[in-house]
Amino acid sequence: MVLTSAGWRMWPTARDTLLYTSPDGLCGAEWTRAACSFELGYLPVAWQVSARTRPTSALAEWNAYFTAGVPHEALTDFLLALDARSEPAGSFDSPETVVAAVCAQGWARDIDRPHTAALAPGLSAGISLEEVPLLVRDADPRPGRFGWQAWAEPVVGDPYLWCTTFSSSVPHDLVAIFASSLASPYPVQRSCLPAGVEGRLTVVRPGVDRQGRASGAE
Repeated sequence: MVLTSAGWRMWPTARDTLLYTSPDGLCGAEWTRAACSFELGYLPVAWQVSARTRPTSALAEWNAYFTAGVPHEALTDFLLALDARSEPAGSFDSPETVVAAVCAQGWARDIDRPHTAALAPGLSAGISLEEVPLLVRDADPRPGRFGWQAWAEPVVGDPYLWCTTFSSSVPHDLVAIFASSLASPYPVQRSCLPAGVEGRLTVVRPGVDRQGRASGAE
């Protein structure tokens, strides 16, 4: 587990979840699936990642929520980037940082919202800046706040494979790292493929050329 190797401590909680905290006490990652806190795209949230400005602060500055199917490479890169920050709640980047990150990996800007939304080749996955769901918590209590949301939907109209939501105060550069990892065209290891991705992923067998492409629906 990337968190324990980075020195994060793990604690069981009263609601049967597992909470990992960073050594400086500013960041936390909690496995919440047993608690069934709420759903994204009709899928239960599995991970809730948060950051504070001070270890003693009772209120998290921001929260990010991931369902169980989120590609573990993208979640790992997000957590490693968060762990490397001395100030996990501060950012000066604009939303364009996120869209530029996925477009550099071959995604396309949404025609109607070119600066706040992008789609994977074949429309199998996407990321966009949207009004956050009601249960998403953030230090900014104002209604109507916008945060990044990402999802995989290999066939339009079919159930989502996974979803993630970032509250409005999550630094754009952190979201960009997650998005860039998600959109990476390089092959990844999988023991099995999710349903509905036939013809959308390139399967590379051991011992053959590994220059194939994998879409964001992996």
